[in-house]
Amino acid sequence: MPDSVRFARSRAGGGAVNTGEAIKRLLAVLMALGLFLVLGEVLIRVYLGFNIAYDIEMTRYALYMKQDAGDPRVGHVHRPNSAMRLMGVPVEINSDGLRDKEYPVERGDAYRIAFLGDSLTFGWGVKQEETFQYLLEEKLSETRPTEIINFGTGNYNTAQEVGLFLAKGLKYRPDEVVLFYFINDAEVTPAKSKLWFLGYSELISFYWSRINSLKDRYAPSQDFAGYYSALYAEGQPGWKEARAALLELKETCRESGIRLRVVLLPELHDTRNEIFAGVYGGVAEFLGQNGIEHLNLARLFEARANPMELWVSYDDAHPNAIAHRAVAESIAEFVATTEQVRR
Repeated sequence: MPDSVRFARSRAGGGAVNTGEAIKRLLAVLMALGLFLVLGEVLIRVYLGFNIAYDIEMTRYALYMKQDAGDPRVGHVHRPNSAMRLMGVPVEINSDGLRDKEYPVERGDAYRIAFLGDSLTFGWGVKQEETFQYLLEEKLSETRPTEIINFGTGNYNTAQEVGLFLAKGLKYRPDEVVLFYFINDAEVTPAKSKLWFLGYSELISFYWSRINSLKDRYAPSQDFAGYYSALYAEGQPGWKEARAALLELKETCRESGIRLRVVLLPELHDTRNEIFAGVYGGVAEFLGQNGIEHLNLARLFEARANPMELWVSYDDAHPNAIAHRAVAESIAEFVATTEQVRR
C-alpha cells in the first residue's frame, strides 16, 4: 500500500477517534453540569426552607398565586382560592381573587368600603389580621357595622388598581372607595417576561437576584431615589397613565354615588420625607386641583430614628405590623367622617 494512502487512512481514523473523544468529553461536562444544577437546586431549597429571601418569596407569589387577567390594563390577578406561606406568614385568597374573607355581592346594612392598592395594601409580609385594612374594619365596626373589601394586589400600579376595581369592584356597590397611593405607582404596567418559566428554579432566581444586586452596588445605573423621582418627570408615561386612571376613577365614583378618597402612603427609606417631598407634594397638588379628597402620610414616621424598625425584614422595606397599625390609626378619622352615600 502506498505511503500516501496509508497516511490518509491514518488521518481519517484519527479524526474519528478525536471526534468520539470530544463527544464523550462534552457529554461528561453536560452530565456534571446537570448534576451540579440538580444538587444546587436541592441545596438552595433546603436553605430557603429555613431562611426567608424577599426576592424568592416575590417570585413564588408571582408563579403560584397570580394568573393572567386577560386584560392588558390589569395585567395579572390573584388565583381564586389559592393559599401558601409567604415571608413566613399565611396568605389566603378568596373565591373572587382577593386577600380577604368572603363578602357577599349583595349588600346588607353594613357601610361598605373598597380599598384599592398594591402590595402595601395587600399586606405583604404581615398576617391578614395585622393589616391596616383588617384593623380599620374592626375599629370602625365598633361604632357602626362596616365592611372593608381589600382589592390590594402585589406589583400593581394605579392604572391596574383602577382597572381591577372597574372589573371586579363595582358589583359590590361600595359606599366609598379609598385608593392607597405609593410612590412607585407611577410605573408603567410591565409586560410579562418571556423567560418567566425560569422562576421555577429557585437556584436561578436566587443567584440572578444577587448578581443584579452586585451589579447595582458596584456599577449603579441609578439609585432608588433617582429612579422614583424620574417616574414623575415631565412626559413620563406611567405618571400620565396614573393621573388618567385617577380621573377615570373620580368620574366613575361620581356617576355611581361613591365617595372617593386617596391616601398617600409613606416611603419607608425616607421617613422624614426629605428626598421625595417634591414627589409627594406634586401628587397631592394634582389631587387637590382635581377635587379629590386626600390624606398625605408621607411624614407619618418622621420621628423614627431607625426606619428599619418599620420594615418586614432587613432587605424588605414593606411596612411591618407596627407600621400597619400606625397607618390604621392615622386614617381612622379620615375614613370615619365620610358621609354615608347609599344608592
